[in-house]
Amino acid sequence: MARDLSTPEITHLFRHSYGKIVAALINKFGSHQLESIEDAVQDALLKGMQLWSYKNVPDNPTSWLLVVAKNNMLDGLRKKQSQLAYHKKQIETNPVDLSKEVHLDGIVVDDQLRMIFACCHPKLTQESQIILTLKLVAGFSNREVTHAMLKKEEAIAKAFTRAKKKFKEEISSIEIPIEIGLSSRLNIVLRIIYLVFSEGYAASSGVVAIKKDLCFEAIRLALLLVENKYCRRPNLYALLALMCFHASRFQARTDDDGMSIDLEHQDRNLWDLELIKEGQHFLTKATEGPEKPTQYLFQALVSFEHCKARNFMQTDWHQILKFYDLQMQRAYTPLVELNRLIPLYQIHGAEKTLPLLEEYASKPMAVKKGLYYAFHAKLLTEVERLDEATSAYEMALGFVTNDIEKAHLLQKLDAVRERL
Repeated sequence: MARDLSTPEITHLFRHSYGKIVAALINKFGSHQLESIEDAVQDALLKGMQLWSYKNVPDNPTSWLLVVAKNNMLDGLRKKQSQLAYHKKQIETNPVDLSKEVHLDGIVVDDQLRMIFACCHPKLTQESQIILTLKLVAGFSNREVTHAMLKKEEAIAKAFTRAKKKFKEEISSIEIPIEIGLSSRLNIVLRIIYLVFSEGYAASSGVVAIKKDLCFEAIRLALLLVENKYCRRPNLYALLALMCFHASRFQARTDDDGMSIDLEHQDRNLWDLELIKEGQHFLTKATEGPEKPTQYLFQALVSFEHCKARNFMQTDWHQILKFYDLQMQRAYTPLVELNRLIPLYQIHGAEKTLPLLEEYASKPMAVKKGLYYAFHAKLLTEVERLDEATSAYEMALGFVTNDIEKAHLLQKLDAVRERL
């Protein structure tokens, strides 16, 4: 009897393997074979799903998938005899031992690092850099990229096609650049790692609130950068601190049924103290040096304030508001302005915050997505404008594609409707 392979574990395996295998094959066959490599890897994943429905998953599934994908590539190249001799020589010169997972990791980790920096090549636009990396290295779906980039899914699909064409034509190898190249590409690489973590921390789609595999993959990639002396910058340490603080709350963010738990109601005894300690270490390193503070440092400082508070009532909202005020001055974005209203609400209440939120909404650059409408609905509820609160929750639901987040908002909406 066939087994159901649509489990989070298998999803994690395929997502985790995809980026590794693509990077390894591009390193062996060249970036001009990108589309053939994608086809070969996808065929291998499909073959794995079909075979493992009836047989046991192998001990080293990533190695198995890499062998199958490599064979798929060779089969395709045999149809192009003029290219076969060259690629066989390349493979013989750089043999890959596929027998042990640890050896595979040792090789493929380097390939992924090269791949990230290759995707962030200055010949590509910043949009292309982000989309390529999220798709090829992180294994994002178009919907996940859409959520990260705040663009329409159709636009992302077209942009990915253009980016692949440019990558194939312009980027000849995935070698790590020298010092200047590393430094110039580091900020965009950090932004991509941040987007990977953010998608995992607040999953845009699916039936789970957190995709932990994405979060820990983002942390792993950031730790890889720490190993390179040219990448050890305060910005990197700030991002690592932020991710450690957020990841420390994983155990407390959902209940036994997988439903989301607000920060206010989380059991802080479940927070991971070791991760918080590690985050403190990175936060200290992030404040060393003369570099201008970035969004990662301010966000890490805010997150650390939450970690320090023994309970929600003891949160130092005044200090958090100060950090947002500094960020408004030094690293402003419309989303920062929106998030700043949350500590303002905790200090001054709904009546004073609601007019400021509605003033924010009138600005051309305002981010009016799910977070805005959910926050608006909460404030409207507290000032007893229940009809408007209902409409705001309905608007928020229109932006939600994650089943857990949708159920969470529906609970709040039903509670408001009961009061009408």
